[in-house]
Amino acid sequence: MASPLPEISPAAHPVAYLTDVEGLWEKLASFCRDNPHVSLEDGGRLVVRPGATFVYGGDALDRGPDGRRVVRTLLNAWREFPTQVVLLAGNRDINKLRLVRELSGHPLARTPEDMRRAPRPVLLRWIFANTMGARGAFEFRHSELAREDSAVSEEDVVDSFLEDLGPGGVLRDYLTACQLAHRIGNTLFVHGGVREESLGFVPSRGRVEGVDAWREALNGWYAEQLAAFAEGRLEGGVPDWEPLIAYQAPIPGQRVNPASVVYGRMADANNHPGLPSPGLIATLAHEGIHRLVVGHTPSGDCPSVLREGRFELILADNSYGRVEGASRVFLRDDSVCVEGGVVLEDGRHEQVRFQLALEDTSTPIGRTVLDTGHLVKGPLAGSGDWLLFRALPGFRVEQLSWSPSALAGRPLGSARAV
Repeated sequence: MASPLPEISPAAHPVAYLTDVEGLWEKLASFCRDNPHVSLEDGGRLVVRPGATFVYGGDALDRGPDGRRVVRTLLNAWREFPTQVVLLAGNRDINKLRLVRELSGHPLARTPEDMRRAPRPVLLRWIFANTMGARGAFEFRHSELAREDSAVSEEDVVDSFLEDLGPGGVLRDYLTACQLAHRIGNTLFVHGGVREESLGFVPSRGRVEGVDAWREALNGWYAEQLAAFAEGRLEGGVPDWEPLIAYQAPIPGQRVNPASVVYGRMADANNHPGLPSPGLIATLAHEGIHRLVVGHTPSGDCPSVLREGRFELILADNSYGRVEGASRVFLRDDSVCVEGGVVLEDGRHEQVRFQLALEDTSTPIGRTVLDTGHLVKGPLAGSGDWLLFRALPGFRVEQLSWSPSALAGRPLGSARAV
């Protein structure tokens, strides 16, 4: 169980993956620092080295004072390295499409009457806090604009979001550059998750057979929805892009949308990560997919790897962690490298670093301690102990250090399917 892990070699894994920066520049900067494939140069130009691919998994905005800068940096990298940069649209990116209508006299039906009559800055704050899970986004944008002009007003903040969504706006162009699903070799990338309800499903079109045909059709539908937004098309007063708004949001009254790869979750009600069902794993494997990589759902400070046979699920959301920087995931078809900081329950700061071959079944990484429910995340670089993780009710997490002897002999199995 405590067999030596292979030498860590991120440089030999040409796909670099990052997700859920959410307006925090330090997360993007720390990801690029000493990264063999992606760097920040000339004051913020993101450069992808020859032979490498950079995948950004979505959610560039909302929870930090650098959202516009992050979006612009990612978009410019895609423009400069169009065959090497993959951008996935997250819910925090797509939901901003709502603002053009809601700030021009068409608020949501559940918007209180006093908010409907309120000045635009008041209404925008209410939208962020009550319908987008983005309390503080208004102030973050104000802070970002104030770095360029100290006299910026609250109306200027509203205008900035609308400008970003207008013709030539940075967020409109960014969303146009994005996809909903992308495949590299045996790895499928989406923002939120893949469930039976979402695999093969394309809104307005129904079911599409075959993973690659479905992915192509889903991305095509997404592009059509963005075109409808850009043209301002309405039918009976209803926006033609309303299906995309519904697709990126939870089902009313719930926290998930299983039919959506954007707002699906690979986790239970406490955000403890879980595998796809055995049937879905078999379907993906039949199509040559042996790894699913997602963000969207926090699962502690560093990525969670879950394994079932030759199938691997990686959750790498960087939001709501206890560390300032971002984790790093490097991929190739046959193995993965993971690096990330973690703060344990006793306050210790540790680093998790490992390389894991897809065929390696000798390691406990990605397995669940059956009698406690903890996920074995990886080795702690400082001590050689194992990092164990468990999500608890109330969106709390538990991150513990177990010695190899404490883990030895414990019953290990696969994570439960969600």
